[in-house]
Amino acid sequence: MLRKVVRAAAVYVAASLFSVPAYAGRFAVEGDRFTMDGRPYQVLSGEMHFARIPEAYWADRLQKARAMGLNTVCTYVFWNYHQPEPGPFDFTGNRDLRRFISLAGAAGLNVIIRIGPYACAEWDFGGIPWWLLKDRGLKVRSMYPPYLEAAENYIFAVADQVRDLQDTHGGPIIMVQVENEYGSYSNDRQYMEWVADAYRRAGFDIQFFTSDGPEQYLLNAGTLPEALPVVNFSSFASRNFGELEKFRPGIPQMSGEFWVGWFTHWHDRRWGDQPWPPQKVDLDWMLKNGKSFNLYMFHGGTNWGFWAGANHNFTAGYQADITSYDYDAPLDEAGRPTAKFRWLRERLRDYQRQGAALPDLPPPLPAIAVPEVALDEVAPLFDNLPPAKAAIQPDSMEQFDQGFGFILYRTKLRGRLSGLLTIQELHDYGSVFVDGRLVGELDRHNNDQRAIRLPRPSSATPTLDILVENMGRINFGPEMLDRKGITEYVALENQTLTHFEVFNLPMDENYLAGLKYRASGDGRPAFYRGSFELAAVGDTFLDMRGWHKGVVWVNGHNLGRFWDAGPQHDLFLPGCWLKVGVNEIVVFDLVPPKRASVSGTTERRKGGWWWPW
Repeated sequence: MLRKVVRAAAVYVAASLFSVPAYAGRFAVEGDRFTMDGRPYQVLSGEMHFARIPEAYWADRLQKARAMGLNTVCTYVFWNYHQPEPGPFDFTGNRDLRRFISLAGAAGLNVIIRIGPYACAEWDFGGIPWWLLKDRGLKVRSMYPPYLEAAENYIFAVADQVRDLQDTHGGPIIMVQVENEYGSYSNDRQYMEWVADAYRRAGFDIQFFTSDGPEQYLLNAGTLPEALPVVNFSSFASRNFGELEKFRPGIPQMSGEFWVGWFTHWHDRRWGDQPWPPQKVDLDWMLKNGKSFNLYMFHGGTNWGFWAGANHNFTAGYQADITSYDYDAPLDEAGRPTAKFRWLRERLRDYQRQGAALPDLPPPLPAIAVPEVALDEVAPLFDNLPPAKAAIQPDSMEQFDQGFGFILYRTKLRGRLSGLLTIQELHDYGSVFVDGRLVGELDRHNNDQRAIRLPRPSSATPTLDILVENMGRINFGPEMLDRKGITEYVALENQTLTHFEVFNLPMDENYLAGLKYRASGDGRPAFYRGSFELAAVGDTFLDMRGWHKGVVWVNGHNLGRFWDAGPQHDLFLPGCWLKVGVNEIVVFDLVPPKRASVSGTTERRKGGWWWPW
């Protein structure tokens, strides 16, 4: 009770002193403007996520942000990326948040961090760890005690990494976001106050802000009196800032996400983008009128491995995101400047104070073509199954202590042997086999496809195998509790099937290390392995046309998913993950290819844009 009273008093005092900086840093809010060292300051920020960029390329991307004319970089911190399993947090290697921020500061950039605990960002489960879903009563982004306990541990772990890198301690971090677009999810003010309070207790003493759409009902639900509200949009800047002024007058105005592109789903007819000519008008208007902004994205990068998320709406249903997070950003997926970059660099140079010259771009990173590589070793999936787990009926992947990859459900058919097979709540893509023969595939994208007709089998007690792929957890909206695998039941002509063997197929490093290869496959899902030699390394795009659906690893790095459903038909392979000499490639595919080979090109095969910039 005392804690609640103290919290309420702190919120009241912070609200009454909103326009007065509550900390001593170079960056501050003074009335209706930002200041830096007491002088008016316009935040010119660009978003990029260190988790989507190889660590070896962080400095390159940050230097390009400064060379384009930005003075700030904004990044999400994904909780599940740093705590992939219950227990210790990982801030090493590509997860080294502290190093990324230090590199940004060295490049002359301020930093805005968005630590959640929820992020969205087309990232699996919006950044929330999968293992929380083992709790069947889980409520996220709310005052549910187990969620709060885990989230508080995460907030303090992040603070331990960056506390001394805040502006108030002489570091480059100038702002921290409280949660993310909460008005689009719920209206629990108590929860938002709890998050802000956890930040303060963890030692964050820089400027807090919230980020929401510009509609009044979103701002009313998602903001806090003591945090600066910013608004997200892709057009009509003047109108949207007018809504922000109406909601809270006399504050610095900023677009927390100015969407210069868009994300892309599997099955989309074209890659995501935004109409660029009208956006140029909005950007010019914001620059001329002293509005601050954060370009989302400045550089999108890649959803490596199984980190891509998914969306869900009541019209289209489930929509998984592709591996690429190119986003039609000023820097493309490979970190190369685009026409958008060049236009922005010209405009931002014109608006720099006293016409200061912008830094030169770093030298372009090398790109290479990779000649066709034959993958002549095969490891059939059904010959490489781990020990089975027994289950009366199917259950979610999470209940079998698995977060990502594939999972296999097997049972013997007794009684009914053929007819309409129904898989209730198949999440997300199922391949159905009877006695080892593929009967068909079920796709949650396809209007929540959940039934398939089994033919009459040749044996008296046929084996039914259902191989299910986790295509990414929903990261936005009310359907976020998106458990994977078969989350309800399996029935054959309304007869519920029981007594399953369940095989965990996480497709992780340990699993791949135990694969047994041979010269040929068996016509079913399999891994294909080959090698190639390089005299020099460079970025390349692996051409996956001719393959069906699966995953690619090169030198142990999971490049992500491919699927002939499109629109993505290649995978970005950064040169920093290649080596001079012999390189190994492994491809898993649900269907045997006609020709088991891949090659690499220097340019992505991509089209379908609205605007020819």
